Amino acid sequence: MRVKQLVGAGAIPGWVLVALIVVSINLRPAITTVAGVMNQVPGVFGLDPALLPLLGTLPVLAFGISGPIGPWLARRWGTGRAVAVALLVLAGALIVRATVPALLLPGTFLAGMAIMTASVLVPQIVKANRGTGWWTGLCTMGFGLGAALGAGLVQPLETAFGGNLSSALAVWAVPALLGAFLIHRAEGLPSGRLMDVEAFTTTTGDAPSSAVTSKSALPLRKQRTAWAVTAFFGLQAMLYFAITSWLAVYLVSRGLVPADAAALLAWFSLAGLPASLLAPVLAGRPVILRIMAPGLGLFVAAALLGVLMAPVELQFLMVGILGVVQSAGFGLAMALVVIRSDGPRSAGRLSAMSQGLGFALASLGPLFAGLLHAMTGGWELTFWMLSAEAVVLAGAGFFAIRGPLVSADAKKQELRPAENASTATLAP
Repeated sequence: MRVKQLVGAGAIPGWVLVALIVVSINLRPAITTVAGVMNQVPGVFGLDPALLPLLGTLPVLAFGISGPIGPWLARRWGTGRAVAVALLVLAGALIVRATVPALLLPGTFLAGMAIMTASVLVPQIVKANRGTGWWTGLCTMGFGLGAALGAGLVQPLETAFGGNLSSALAVWAVPALLGAFLIHRAEGLPSGRLMDVEAFTTTTGDAPSSAVTSKSALPLRKQRTAWAVTAFFGLQAMLYFAITSWLAVYLVSRGLVPADAAALLAWFSLAGLPASLLAPVLAGRPVILRIMAPGLGLFVAAALLGVLMAPVELQFLMVGILGVVQSAGFGLAMALVVIRSDGPRSAGRLSAMSQGLGFALASLGPLFAGLLHAMTGGWELTFWMLSAEAVVLAGAGFFAIRGPLVSADAKKQELRPAENASTATLAP
């Protein structure tokens, strides 16, 4: 069967990958820079301390609201331009919220919308460029690297700027502008108007052509695999944002000085970088995927309880373990969007659904964690509740790897669970 090209195809895939990695690095510092200096925010920006849980929740809430924006812009402007515009908006939001104290909360919300707009298009770009598990792994590692740099550098930057926290937060607009330039210049990104998607999916190994039937595709909201992937994405994100929002505050309550607590928050992200790279690669192996998808949730639950119960002297080790399993969960969540969809368009729509609804759920994580701490005056109940959520995450992983592939195209997959495992597109 003749394969028609994606609109705008023809670039060197390696250049596209470089641009994607730089984009990914920019999609977490807006959150972790503030989390690393949460105790300083009320004094510097005049924010009521009671609003700190809201500050941690706003970007994630924006994620949940703005999920459809990315695919909508991509259909009209092209994927590369849509991501570039999102990063330009992100740069503006970072500058505004840091320099105008009254706009700290609105600027944070706008930054979250820009991050989400770019984030949902990453799996679509990977799928359309026939990216392997290494592509997804490098992108998810970029998320973790950006989170670590944001948390680890915010206080050194504050010192470098003569104690000016606003400048230390605003300077992150510079890499956002670089990412916008690179992704806009990268050629070969799909424009969002895919041509002959069925030909693409049946000749590139996304699914065997014999598995495609003439039945019309169901809406994603009626496909159980789409809901399972969405639940997995949302639950792991809920855990991630609850941890990154409050881990430094928790560690200070255990007796660490703020600088050491911020350093451990950075270590949480750095320790997980290899896991975020390898998880999507390993997920391309069906035997490993069947164990990994439900198993990661149980490991996260155990690691959370380890951070709660371990003495201060062992927090470096326990926070590192938590970073490894949490980052692996995020890498797997991104990989599932690619593995469990039957083509670029389906990957884009599943990405919008899983990240949009998933982050709407995740927005509750920082809020509930902060409220539970405020209600009890301690952290025990918060950590036990997060551990219980991690067990539910294990259940979502179990169902996410079963059932037919998600299809948003004119035809759909009718594969048995065992057959679906063999169609993973993230083989190394």
